[in-house]
Amino acid sequence: MYRFLLTPRWIAMALLVLVLVPIMVELGFWQFHRHENKVAHNDLISANSKREPVPAQEILAVGRKLPGDLQWRRVTVTGTYDTEHEMLARNRSQNNVPGFYVVTPLITADGRALLVDRGWVKNPPTAAERPEVPPAPAGQVTVTGRLRPDETRKDSGIRDLEVPQGQVMRISSFEPAAKLPHPILGGYVELTEQTPMPAKAPALIPEPDDEDLGPHLAYAVQWWIFAFALLAMLVKLVRSEAKELEAELAALDEAAPAPAPEEAAKV
Repeated sequence: MYRFLLTPRWIAMALLVLVLVPIMVELGFWQFHRHENKVAHNDLISANSKREPVPAQEILAVGRKLPGDLQWRRVTVTGTYDTEHEMLARNRSQNNVPGFYVVTPLITADGRALLVDRGWVKNPPTAAERPEVPPAPAGQVTVTGRLRPDETRKDSGIRDLEVPQGQVMRISSFEPAAKLPHPILGGYVELTEQTPMPAKAPALIPEPDDEDLGPHLAYAVQWWIFAFALLAMLVKLVRSEAKELEAELAALDEAAPAPAPEEAAKV
């Protein structure tokens, strides 16, 4: 009854299913692992954002990347802004409005510098103009903010492009190190509070969302449903084909002429 499965059409169909099902299952696990990473990422944001701020110099070091478990950790640092070496990070949007992040080195009492992302400013009317950037306060300030890792092309996907002087594509303590006359602590800080706070300042970067898990779990379930549905479809087609063949054979048996009496007697 099932010898039809050895025909080229059914062999090709079975091979296609055997190829697609493992791929769909693997894609489901890939999306599930992305969901797990997102959960861990959100847990890290939630845990570190609730901890009391600590002095940045106690957990950061010159030339050392920010450890992963310190991301979003709240820190404080006191110093004076080096406005001469201020940088504008390109292609940064806020509320779907394109603009720049204003990154200013803060020089501490021991001579080391920490990059501070003071906030966001919108793009100027034309590309040839410089955006309107509220100046950093003069004198000693105390900054509180969230630790962020140095942006790399691999991690951020931001490409290297030729940009006007004073602008950068990525925020990194390593890339501008040769241009600054100070040792730079690894990572940078997203400013959340500042004392004294100037009357006019760049717009603060919004708090990170530690509740949005994205669609990854739903995608994982969808891929697994597709894999099961494909197998179920193949089984249904096989059973349907077998039933049709069985019905055809039964119809042939009914249509076959009855044997003659002499032949029946011989039998």
